[in-house]
Amino acid sequence: MRTILAGLALCSAVATTAPAAEPSPELIAYGKTLVEAGGCAGCHTADPAKPFAGGKRIDTPFGAIYAPNLTPDRDTGIGGWADADFTRALRYGTAPDGSNYYPAFPYPYFTKMTKDDTLAIRAYLGTLAPVANRNKPPELRWPFGYRSLMRLWNAAYFTPGLFEPDQTQSAAWNRGGYLVTGLGHCGACHTPKNYFGADKAAQALSGNEVGGWYAPRLDGAARTGLKSWSAEDITEYLQSGRNAKSHAGGPMADVIVNSTAKMSDADVRAIAEYLKGLPPSRRETIVAPPEEAEMKAGQAVYAKLCIACHEADGSGAPRIYPPLPGNALLQSVNPASTLRIILDGAHTVTTPRAPNTGEMPGYAKQLSDAEIAAVTNYMRNSWGNAAPLVTPSQVAKARKQEP
Repeated sequence: MRTILAGLALCSAVATTAPAAEPSPELIAYGKTLVEAGGCAGCHTADPAKPFAGGKRIDTPFGAIYAPNLTPDRDTGIGGWADADFTRALRYGTAPDGSNYYPAFPYPYFTKMTKDDTLAIRAYLGTLAPVANRNKPPELRWPFGYRSLMRLWNAAYFTPGLFEPDQTQSAAWNRGGYLVTGLGHCGACHTPKNYFGADKAAQALSGNEVGGWYAPRLDGAARTGLKSWSAEDITEYLQSGRNAKSHAGGPMADVIVNSTAKMSDADVRAIAEYLKGLPPSRRETIVAPPEEAEMKAGQAVYAKLCIACHEADGSGAPRIYPPLPGNALLQSVNPASTLRIILDGAHTVTTPRAPNTGEMPGYAKQLSDAEIAAVTNYMRNSWGNAAPLVTPSQVAKARKQEP
């Protein structure tokens, strides 16, 4: 018996000290596709010469945090982490030392990921060049800098759990749901938040202001959502940054360049199928048209500065100059993105599928607050469009925000 026990102890010792198997090239390649689908580089890269080394400032309504280092540096990155540490961080928002991450790190979405997928991501990150880059501490307003408060936040707003497939839907729809509600964390930008920064779950993907821009509705709202978009429209937009209805700008342009333009055709089509199946999560705002004098003032500005590219009827040149009639983002209840574009101009995002560039000048120096409000109201309420009135004070506020 002693001999048997000794043999078992020896086997156990060998098992615990044996080096972990190297991840296969296939697992690493799959992990890379998941990292791209999650857009990890967008937040975790401050210096393009040091990808995934962290340090990028992430502004929130509560102050700023800095994205940590994901390279395998043992002192300042994740090189010293066990697989369980990495999975716990992604799926539960808990650091290896037991402290809680802030939900600017989208663990409330990543919790839906499978363990196998988290380990595939870990395998890919392990192949990166280690970079020593110690992270900066958060710069949050009192009392939000106390990480212990996150235990209360998690108790109130965080529900861990894997994505649950809907057996009545197709495999593609479920794949799209997994990507949209989990790894792709679309709701981090497109879902309204409550006072404490948690998602208003009943209004999922119904639009939200982010950093001076408005992430529009992704549900099936008729005027301001994706009801008028086909699955092919959504697919083209995510792959190229533009389609016959709209162009990507602001933070969404970065998402497309760093994430969706790199994803497989099947995954992008799956996202499109899932989004097309979403009913409106809240009613659209009923609006009254602007006064006639306001429309005339806006039309005068439009005729002077906009008509050359966007045409008198707003039709523009699809995929070059976005059409304005029926434009969902233009009609959004929150005009932040429209004002940002008029003030600062726009640059057409370029992708492998759409490499040609385009540019719209900014009019912050040329137009007054009242003129920008008027032309915005004109475009948002012409050609069948309908949207709430924009005031000069809203323009003034947008003007003060940094682009």
